[in-house]
Amino acid sequence: MAIGENIKLTGPYDSMREYLSALEAKGWLLKIKEVDQDKYEGTAFVYRMLDKMDTSSTPAIMFENIKLNGNMMEGPVFSNIYSRWEYAAMFFGVENVTEDESDMYRAVRNRLVSKIEKNNGQWPRIKPVVTDKKDVPCKEVIMKGDDVDILKFPFFKNNPGDVSQYINTGAVFMEDPELGRNVGTYRLQVKGKDKIGMNTEAGQHGWQFIMRAKRRGERSIPAAVALGTDPIVFSVSSTKVADLGQDELEFAGGLKGKPVELVKCETSNILVPAEAEIIIEGDIIIEEEDEGPYGEMYGYMGLQHKNFYMNIKAVTHKKKPWIINDFTGVTHNTNMIPWQINTYIQLKKALPYVVDMYGIREAIGITILSIDKRFPGQGISAGQVFLGMSTSKVAIVVDKDIDVTNLPRVLNAVATRWQPHPASLIINQAFSMGVDPSMKQRGISSKIVIDATRQLPLEGGPSSWPPVSRVLLEEKAPESFSLVDGKWQEYWKNWGKK
Repeated sequence: MAIGENIKLTGPYDSMREYLSALEAKGWLLKIKEVDQDKYEGTAFVYRMLDKMDTSSTPAIMFENIKLNGNMMEGPVFSNIYSRWEYAAMFFGVENVTEDESDMYRAVRNRLVSKIEKNNGQWPRIKPVVTDKKDVPCKEVIMKGDDVDILKFPFFKNNPGDVSQYINTGAVFMEDPELGRNVGTYRLQVKGKDKIGMNTEAGQHGWQFIMRAKRRGERSIPAAVALGTDPIVFSVSSTKVADLGQDELEFAGGLKGKPVELVKCETSNILVPAEAEIIIEGDIIIEEEDEGPYGEMYGYMGLQHKNFYMNIKAVTHKKKPWIINDFTGVTHNTNMIPWQINTYIQLKKALPYVVDMYGIREAIGITILSIDKRFPGQGISAGQVFLGMSTSKVAIVVDKDIDVTNLPRVLNAVATRWQPHPASLIINQAFSMGVDPSMKQRGISSKIVIDATRQLPLEGGPSSWPPVSRVLLEEKAPESFSLVDGKWQEYWKNWGKK
């Protein structure tokens, strides 16, 4: 089935449907007629796809019909929609989107950095607006009270180890009388037709809002979950761009170049995106009960915890809503780049000799830095400063001639330029991601800097380094690459033909 009309291929987009329709128009959407998720067919398909394909070449996926809990349910359910840098380039509004992953990564980063530079070093912000439209998309269908039943939606149970079905791409909206609005993404356990568990994680902004309500003597806090928001709203919800007390939707507006349109909930004064696919309204009860286990982002099961839960009072949605499921810990996402941009800008300010930075999305916690090395110690210093401002566990530092997005060249630098002693630094205790399964104490990790730059004699390196073969070719015969580039299509014209 065709999923969109009047398609624009470059964002920013006003809705998730606009974005997914653009992916389809580009030929980047794989449609699967039917999956039996009771047998975890969808999950196994994504694992096998990544066994056979690089992340950079995987399509977005649409499951049209899904068997869940013994019943065949109508979708669509989409997944893997943020896997490629081409996709991020589309929804962040890069012009001339190509299929070159490295180019698109830098195009996205440079676009976002440019927005900050043009705004005196700050993320641009535009306040959201409340729409006066009579027919609001997220309220085409309204369920209240006993009519509420979230079990009618095809929310996936991704893994036999998960305790139940989960909502894992929601933006949770809360409000505080002093801090204003907070929008954050947390794992939400489906506990019944009108109840969800909420893993806000201690220390997160949503958790702090709940704790503030508890200190005020409140026993619950109104909240709403927006599902299927436009990609930029979801991006700011699922990353740390806004500080506590700052409105994530203002940042989303700044990135979109126009305000996010909001509408008032049916059962509270909370404002939510009018173009969302589904809005779940209710009260977060400030008491804890078991939530989880659930397969987390590192690819290991997240343990069961005591967490808050939400009693649902109303659900509003578009007719035949589109569901987004993240196969957490299996697929890899680019939508968190605004968070990485913050670190990149801070690092460049602190250390101007830093040239480039790339977080490996297939190996969360490993980041590659390149530097314009002039003096001894700069490689270790760059990695140490970076790890101090980041949740990454491993920093690999390379010379500026290494493309940080080209993993074979990075690994070659490690193999040929790095000596474990003395070009390493182990940090015994530092803050890190709470869901890293290797940590003995939650949130506290050791870290390592691998200095894979050419070591200078004062660092224990050789008195001279032999020339790099490719560099010699580029310097001595620069026309060779121009010749090949000009004949590239000709070389391949008979490829694959028998």
